Amino acid sequence: MYRTAKHRTFFEHMKKQLKNSGYALTERLVNSLSFGAPQDRDRILLIGFLKASEHLGFDPEASIKRFPWTYKEGKTSEELKNYPWPTQTPFQGTIKQPSDLPLELTVQYWFDKNRVTTHPNASHYFQPRAGLKKFLVIDEGDDKKKSYKRLHRWRYSPTAAYGNNEVHLHPYLARRISVAEALAIQSLPADFLVPPSIALSDMFKTVGNGVPFLLANGIAKTIAHFIDTKGKC
Repeated sequence: MYRTAKHRTFFEHMKKQLKNSGYALTERLVNSLSFGAPQDRDRILLIGFLKASEHLGFDPEASIKRFPWTYKEGKTSEELKNYPWPTQTPFQGTIKQPSDLPLELTVQYWFDKNRVTTHPNASHYFQPRAGLKKFLVIDEGDDKKKSYKRLHRWRYSPTAAYGNNEVHLHPYLARRISVAEALAIQSLPADFLVPPSIALSDMFKTVGNGVPFLLANGIAKTIAHFIDTKGKC
């Protein structure tokens, strides 16, 4: 919607319609890494305030340029990506926990934090149809292919997209990641679960289509701060 010409045309048309309907708008491309989620996920966010909203107590049109987008952001994604993250390691090879990385942005940190092995969704993962052979030859951290991307325990995850044949493999186990592990990558609280009555494919679709919790939480608090300070920030 933001980078592709065809979709950008739709995005600009949508903004024009909103402006014509009386909204003051602000937009920003954000990355979930900057909000503490262990995932490289860009999202374009568009926020609008109806200019005639008298209950706000301030003029959104006059204040929207001061919207505090960075209020709950940490370091930029560019800064975070410049750390010496591990690239690839032989599958099930020995790896020491690094000491020079922000571990709170790593897959393993969140697997531990959310206790994914005992989580109610721990057993919810797809079984291989063609045996384990393919699961045994992909290096830990090899996520450059379109599908069958193996996560690295001491690195953040690529975008959590689990449709269109995109398969994410567990860093050091010969299987796909579980729903519990996908929830952790989306930075959801440890007590959040997906009802077991939902079909497995729909579980992953639901998780993958969601906005990382820490990103959503940070933006919600930023909007509240903008309103509480009457647009003065």
